[in-house]
Amino acid sequence: MTVRTRFAPSPTGTLHIGSARTALFNYLFSRHHGGTYLLRIEDTDRVRSTETAVRAIIESLEWLGLSPDEPPIFQSTREARHAEIAREMLARGQAYLCYCTPEELAAMRARAEAEGRPPRYDGRWRDRNPKEAPSGVAPAIRLKAPREGETVIEDLVQGSVRVANAELDDMIILRGNNSPTYQHAVVVDDHDMAITHVIRGDDHLTNTFRQMQIYQAMGWKPPRFAHIPLIHGADGAKLSKRHGAQSVVEFREMGFLPEALCNYLLRLGWGHGDAEVLSREEAIRLFDLDGVGRAAARMDYAKLIHLNAVWLRRLDDERLTSEVLQRLDASDETAERIRQLMPALKERARTLNELAASARFLTVHPPLAIETKAETLLTPPTRQMLGELARVLEEVPFVPPALDSALRDFAAARSVKLGAIAQPLRAALTGAVSSPPIDAVLAALGRAETLARLAAVAEAPVT
Repeated sequence: MTVRTRFAPSPTGTLHIGSARTALFNYLFSRHHGGTYLLRIEDTDRVRSTETAVRAIIESLEWLGLSPDEPPIFQSTREARHAEIAREMLARGQAYLCYCTPEELAAMRARAEAEGRPPRYDGRWRDRNPKEAPSGVAPAIRLKAPREGETVIEDLVQGSVRVANAELDDMIILRGNNSPTYQHAVVVDDHDMAITHVIRGDDHLTNTFRQMQIYQAMGWKPPRFAHIPLIHGADGAKLSKRHGAQSVVEFREMGFLPEALCNYLLRLGWGHGDAEVLSREEAIRLFDLDGVGRAAARMDYAKLIHLNAVWLRRLDDERLTSEVLQRLDASDETAERIRQLMPALKERARTLNELAASARFLTVHPPLAIETKAETLLTPPTRQMLGELARVLEEVPFVPPALDSALRDFAAARSVKLGAIAQPLRAALTGAVSSPPIDAVLAALGRAETLARLAAVAEAPVT
């Protein structure tokens, strides 16, 4: 058997972080077993589905490295096939026409609520002669669900789960306007796509009982199901805006790396020993459903930030430079400065946004805006000292070892610690009190820019 999984989002908004984890698990499971990973856009809700959301979902999946192996399938293009199967079920006696009016259905619900019962269809047209149908009512097609026994799901995560058939009613599979219901369309599509494993959130578990009855009615072999727990906030409540970012777009805009986000989502509800930092190759090799827990996972934003910092330090400097340049208005000259200083810059950043912020001083022209704390270091004596240092730097090779040696000799000649020289110099060159090592900063800026910045500080009025 060739494993075939699918990720099936509804395009009613951006890609939620929980949905991204579902896509990741489907992708990794199919790759681990040498199978195929597919994408189905469930856009049958014409009112809420939008082209903008479709693009956002596909772009987010591309960014995460989770693009499908085949072009996406759009559920809305398959309505004729959904209707065909519904009518086949009708012809085989596995379904029936229901002529209930909206008013009758509303009265049914109201009566059930008044009696404290779940609002289920009462089956009044199940065995009724269609000749009794009222005029002017377009009938829906309902599944003739079994009333005795149980529907059982042998779930690959939840274990054996079951429900009494008496608790399920005869659901609509095709509406009076010839449009399919979600439960019916999903089954037909999964069957036609030869899906072998349905991996989705455990909020779909109740849907699975109903969908299983359609498989049984059609005599189709159902896929294996795996219902994974949802993601909650740190307080155990359902993840919401009050906890923090929720969509992949938000995390991307906040400067997170796709490698780090996927790594974090993988470890959110799945375990394999003590391994925390896993490449895509390692994840494919190790991932299987037996490592997925049954309890809801809790989102830990601090842990995600830490993991992102780890990945930042792992990544190629050229790629990080490109990411930073996209966030800054940098000329070719300043781009080279960023590229040169990147090994030191990435050691101090946790996100791409922080990395870009730390590199911004390389893109500006003197005079620099000086932070308040940095301004306190630029006293008249230190400005005079920086002027003397500038004359020394005119003669020093602008490479880190030579610059470090020159700064140490300059400090020793004045009987002061290196920090007494480096800190005012850092303030003058970066406008801040923290930066990568000062010799690396000098080398990245180059002689001309360094001397121009020191001259600007020397000429600026003392406040």
